[in-house]
Amino acid sequence: MDDRDWLILKVLYNEKNITKAAKNLYISQPALTNRLQQIEKEFGVQIVHRGRRGVEFTPQGEYLAKCANQMLLKIQKIKENVVNMENRVTGTLRLGVSNYFTDYKLPGLLKLFKNEYPDIEFKVLTGSSSEIAHLIHSHEVHVAFVKGAYSWNDQKRLLFEESICIASKDKIDLRELPNLPRIDYRTDPLLKTAVDNWWFENYSQPPLISIEVDKADTCKKMVLNGLGYAILPSLILDDADDIYKIDLKSKNGKPILRKTWMFYHKESIQLKFVKAFVEFMEKLDFQKIP
Repeated sequence: MDDRDWLILKVLYNEKNITKAAKNLYISQPALTNRLQQIEKEFGVQIVHRGRRGVEFTPQGEYLAKCANQMLLKIQKIKENVVNMENRVTGTLRLGVSNYFTDYKLPGLLKLFKNEYPDIEFKVLTGSSSEIAHLIHSHEVHVAFVKGAYSWNDQKRLLFEESICIASKDKIDLRELPNLPRIDYRTDPLLKTAVDNWWFENYSQPPLISIEVDKADTCKKMVLNGLGYAILPSLILDDADDIYKIDLKSKNGKPILRKTWMFYHKESIQLKFVKAFVEFMEKLDFQKIP
């Protein structure tokens, strides 16, 4: 068994489908099937059954799939420790980044970091903040950027805060908000809860959702075209000077803020390239990110 075999088990267990697993692994289906048969031969057990609903793992297969995560992490740590013995700062930094942060901050941030540390490479995993929080908990990434109050008991740093805004092409009266068309988008559960709580603190009727889209950026474009108002984080509106904005405030008049955090494990900064990145982030002025 090599690390590629463990990866095959991990991906196949997640997908439960030979076609999808082969596609994710960039190998052909026959090659994947052949490799799976070799693994079964090596252990002397059947690992999977093929059924109408896809691949079903046997009890032995379930056990090996769970071992796959541990083995891949162990192999990864060994490689990182070997690289860490070099005098220069080099390695592959694994980052877990929320979709929103990826779109608006990450490219400029990585460019600035790469200018200082040209020998460090990146592997970036993106998703919702809840998905990224899971990745850092399971040690699948070295550093995570998440938005919202997610539980984390290891090392963390507050990067910045932003207000939540009502955004509209034209000036609007808050008293009329329930009767105006709203453009909604798929967002993180914590932000959705904060917005919903604010709404029901102020209005007795539900919002008039006229358009639903999948991304905040699409939502902003709809607002720019005068198709309705939206409730969006202020960062996404920084480049939209011609949008009318009102910050959401709680009953006691305090602005409703969303925080962006950097999470990492204390043990990870024993790796030179992780320590370099954390120290870089602690000195970074986010206003200067292009």
